[in-house]
Amino acid sequence: MILALAFAIWLYLAFFHGRFWDSAPELAPAAPLLAPEVDIIVPARDEAQTIGPVIASLVSQAYPGPFRVILVDDNSTDGTAAAAGAHERLTILTGQPKPAGWSGKLWALAQGVAASTAPVLLFTDADITHDPRHLATLAARLEEGRLQMVSEMVRLNCVSTPEKFLIPAFVYFFQMLYPFARVNDPRSRVAAAAGGTVLIRRAALESIGGLERIKGELIDDVSLARQIKRTGPVYLGHSGLATSIRPYPRARDIWDMIARTAFTQLRHSALILTATIIGMALVWLVFPWAALGTGPSWRAALGVAIWAIAALTYFPTLDRYRVHRAHAIALPAIALFYMAATIGSAVNHWRGAGARWKNRAYAGEGS
Repeated sequence: MILALAFAIWLYLAFFHGRFWDSAPELAPAAPLLAPEVDIIVPARDEAQTIGPVIASLVSQAYPGPFRVILVDDNSTDGTAAAAGAHERLTILTGQPKPAGWSGKLWALAQGVAASTAPVLLFTDADITHDPRHLATLAARLEEGRLQMVSEMVRLNCVSTPEKFLIPAFVYFFQMLYPFARVNDPRSRVAAAAGGTVLIRRAALESIGGLERIKGELIDDVSLARQIKRTGPVYLGHSGLATSIRPYPRARDIWDMIARTAFTQLRHSALILTATIIGMALVWLVFPWAALGTGPSWRAALGVAIWAIAALTYFPTLDRYRVHRAHAIALPAIALFYMAATIGSAVNHWRGAGARWKNRAYAGEGS
C-alpha cells in the first residue's frame, strides 16, 4: 500500500507538478528597448574574500541606461569596504545598527533602498559575479513582460565532491517546492524568488509597504515574492549570466546552509516538521527500501521503477551543473542528508541556538 502510494506520488511529480524537473527557463542575453535608471544594492557583512570581483563585475555592466552600485557594509570586521575598491559608479554606505525585529540582510537592503532614487532596483548578494550583459538582460525581461519583479537562481559553486553531490540537489529540491512554471504563471498562487538576483520596480516594492513588510523574515526572497506577486506578475528562472563564487568545500558547510533556515521554512512548527519528515520519507526512502530489501520480486521491480523516474527527473539539473548523471543514483541518500539537516535545524531552535549567519544569531522569530 505504501509503495503504491509512493509510486502515485512520483507519477504526479513527474507529469503533473509544473514540470518542476525542467531546468528552465533561462534568459538569453538581450538589450532593453527602454533602459530605466537602476540602483544595484549589495548588502555585505564580512565578505572581504569575495567582494572585490563582485563589485568589479557590477560596475562593468554594459547597460545602456544610467546605473550605480550601492554597497551597504553591514558592520563588517574584515575590511569588506576597503576590499570593494574605489569606482566611479560605486557608493559605499556604512550600515547602522540593526533595529530589533529586522533580519540583518533586509536591514542592510532597506538602508540601500533609502539611499536610492532609481525607479528600478537590483538586489544581489556579495558573493555573486555578473556577466557584463546581465543587468541589460534582466531589464529587458522586466520590460518585455511588464513584470513587477525578475529573479534568477544563479549558478552555485559546484567544484568540490560534497558540492557535486549536494548542490545540484539543493536547486532540484527548491524547484520541487516552487516549480518555476507555476511561479511564472499569473493564475497560480505559487510565488518564489532567489535572493541572489532580484530586479524589482520601486513602485511595486512601495505598494506592499517596502521591505519593512517582511523585515523579520530569514527566507526573505520567497517572502518578498509572495507579497509582490499579489500586485502583478513575477518571473523566476535560472541564470546563465551570474555565478556564486562562495565555496562549500565540506559537507558540513552545506549542512549549515540548510540548517540555517530549514525550520524557519516550517514556521517553527513541530507538527509541520513531523509531517514534512513523514512526507520526505514516503517520497525518498520507500522506493530504495523496496528495491534493495527482501520481498516479492514485484516489489523490487516497482521500487526500481520509481528510482528510475526520480533519477530521470534529476538529469536536467545534473546536466546544468555538468555533474555526471550517475549521481542521480544517490538521490535517496542525498535526501536523507537534507532530512537530517532539517531536523538539526529544529533541534538548534529548540536548544535556543536558532539560526546563525555572518557572526549574527537569530535565536527567535524577528530577532
